Amino acid sequence: MKVLAATGLALSLAIMPPAGAAESIKVGLVTTLSGPAGIIGSQVSDGARLALAHLNGKIGGLRAELLIEDDHQKPDLGVEVANKFLRSDKVDAIIGGTFSNITLAMVGPIERAETVIISAVAGPSQLAGKECSRYFFSVSWQGDNFAEAMGSWLQAGHKQNLFLMAPNYAAGHDVIAGFKRYYKGSIADEIFTPLGQLDFAAELSQIHARNPSGVFVFYPGGLAIQFVKQYAQAGLREKYPLYTAYTVDNATLPAMGDDALGQTTATLWNAELDNSANKRFVADFTAKYHNLPAEYAAQSYDAVMLLDSAVKAVKGKIENKPAFIAALEKADFHSVRGHFRFNTNHFAIQNLYMEEVVKGADGKPYLKLGPVAMRDHGDAYAEECTLK
Repeated sequence: MKVLAATGLALSLAIMPPAGAAESIKVGLVTTLSGPAGIIGSQVSDGARLALAHLNGKIGGLRAELLIEDDHQKPDLGVEVANKFLRSDKVDAIIGGTFSNITLAMVGPIERAETVIISAVAGPSQLAGKECSRYFFSVSWQGDNFAEAMGSWLQAGHKQNLFLMAPNYAAGHDVIAGFKRYYKGSIADEIFTPLGQLDFAAELSQIHARNPSGVFVFYPGGLAIQFVKQYAQAGLREKYPLYTAYTVDNATLPAMGDDALGQTTATLWNAELDNSANKRFVADFTAKYHNLPAEYAAQSYDAVMLLDSAVKAVKGKIENKPAFIAALEKADFHSVRGHFRFNTNHFAIQNLYMEEVVKGADGKPYLKLGPVAMRDHGDAYAEECTLK
């Protein structure tokens, strides 16, 4: 597999680290860079690169090397990459992966190697609950969270008779479970489609036949683009309001265009969030990559900043795993979200917001930040985790 990026920016006159501390740190990032989900992986890798640039090529004061590899959205390749990082590259920490099924497959060998893994995207319920690990941290979400926010918002609005759709894999089931945890109204139908399905004609016909008051879906990356465009082209956008989670974002919206207008979604981050870390992140990301960042880039950026804070706290002694993990748990960094802390299961406690796709002054659709749907929200599985 090709290493897409390797960064080791060092100053020859750098201050020597404390005695016994490492002089450099190597981080492996595994994400999905090919296929329909490649737009997600590109955001993840770009966000991590920008964070490292903001840190002048160092993490916690140590010269940093970032290795980025593609899992091709296959669990077995994700495990292969993880093993390569651990055995050949001798990385000190891993960031990844993008899909829950891949992350679940990778965690075993990474945990056995007593290496920290920080998820910048996937947040499977298993790792939030009974299978939680002292080595696993999710700087993104628990997979139910956006759907919980949407379910809560729709419940508060007294919506009824909704049609639910998601891909048939771990995250898809988590999302629907999260939605129904807070939404108690009637459900017109519930469908799980194959993860690789790109033609939704049959399902769109079912929606029309059921005549719901609205539709809630989760489709990531390229699947999102296909679904939203087909939904609009079938004439359903004007008939049945579309509510989503992890579907429309700044990675997918440019390809969706006006077909996404009017759509309501939930999020943990928005480019309009008013804090200094976010303003710098959005401005520099847009200047460097010529497009707005999505949540994936924001989360990846935060993952590197979290790692920087922990390495700095242990004064470079990353081999002291208990101290290193304790420093990560404190999450002592300035998140682009503003509000962020870890729960006892190493998953985020944070605010969740509503967004709406509207037309901007330039005539292009954008995600307008809405109200807080859930404040200081954790996840439903933390009480099952035995970490102390």
